[in-house]
Amino acid sequence: MTLPIKKNLIQYKFGNLKLKNSNTGIIFFVLMTVCGFASAGELSVLVIDNLGQPLENAVVYAEPTSKQPPNMLATLAVEQKGKKFLPLISVVQAGARVTFPNNDTVRHHVYSFSPAKTFELKLYSGVTAAPVLFDKEGTVVLGCNIHDKMIAFIQVVNTPYFGKTDASGKFTFKDLPNAQYALKIWHYALVKENVVAEQFLTIKGSDKQTVKLDINPQALISK
Repeated sequence: MTLPIKKNLIQYKFGNLKLKNSNTGIIFFVLMTVCGFASAGELSVLVIDNLGQPLENAVVYAEPTSKQPPNMLATLAVEQKGKKFLPLISVVQAGARVTFPNNDTVRHHVYSFSPAKTFELKLYSGVTAAPVLFDKEGTVVLGCNIHDKMIAFIQVVNTPYFGKTDASGKFTFKDLPNAQYALKIWHYALVKENVVAEQFLTIKGSDKQTVKLDINPQALISK
């Protein structure tokens, strides 16, 4: 297992594969099952916190390790409504474009200072003239220069195989091509530490695998 994070921040052990961030106390707990088919597999991921409760809005993505992943780019919309960004969490493949329609009754000034994407859309209503290109992998934190409580996250990934866990803490990859992957899991509660849990696995016709990771999320944002 490889965890691309700061040195000495992580403790881990094999077996149930427990990981703990000593600075934040945040732990990941993921239940993963692989069910195979002829040339593709189905990968189900369950993310729960340390109390066993399902964790919504965890970003799960699978990066092929042996070849360049295909480009399956689509334009995404992050709406502004009720003085909130909707959705709170978005995921795009690097190279995709995002629009920021303002469907509020007030104007907004959208910006990000994140290394993965620095930009601003000055005070506007309606739809901006052109979508914003997100071409660098990483976490992008969105804010509004007028309404400080507005926040959202865009996770830019280097793969077309991605998704978010639902209210039950689950996400399932359908027809994931047989190959070796780095399965990565990110949650916005860890954004200050930029922690991404990484587990290498192989999808084959009849392979099954179970991995557990424990998470105790902090700083969850209510809907």
